[in-house]
Amino acid sequence: MPEWEITVDIDESFAAEVAEETLAAALSAVLTYAGVTVAGVAIVVTDNDYVQSLNREYRGVDAPTDVLSFAAQEGDDLDAKFAPEVAEEIDRYLGDLILAYPYAAAQAARYGYPIQTELQLLVVHGCLHLLGYDHDSDESQAEMWAAQSAILTSLGVKEDLTQRMAAE
Repeated sequence: MPEWEITVDIDESFAAEVAEETLAAALSAVLTYAGVTVAGVAIVVTDNDYVQSLNREYRGVDAPTDVLSFAAQEGDDLDAKFAPEVAEEIDRYLGDLILAYPYAAAQAARYGYPIQTELQLLVVHGCLHLLGYDHDSDESQAEMWAAQSAILTSLGVKEDLTQRMAAE
């Protein structure tokens, strides 16, 4: 039985719009896909201003974005991200996912997706980053998009959101 500590903190102004269980299920799907048995992750749903301030401080980009991933650990220890022996040894806090609800809602509206589907995509995308995935080369992007697609399909998401992300 997996030992995951998943915390979800939703800004009260968006609480009625966000299904906490949907976010936790998306995160659980990523951890299951990755074979991670012990991990902790926090998901924060907040406003554009807060995400913009974090984006400015940590990435040098003075603009809001949909999701920011703050990995607790990075580097060589994640290179073998899904080898069974590594997955069994993950006993740490993976990191934080910060989602900008207004930004995500605008994206969902622009592309014609339900907001819960958009939020699932963002949690999956962000958690894959926490696990060492990236999309900084054609090869790594193909690997990440394949993982996203498989995970979203396991959640019953039928739209090919990965193709949309590739176009952005």
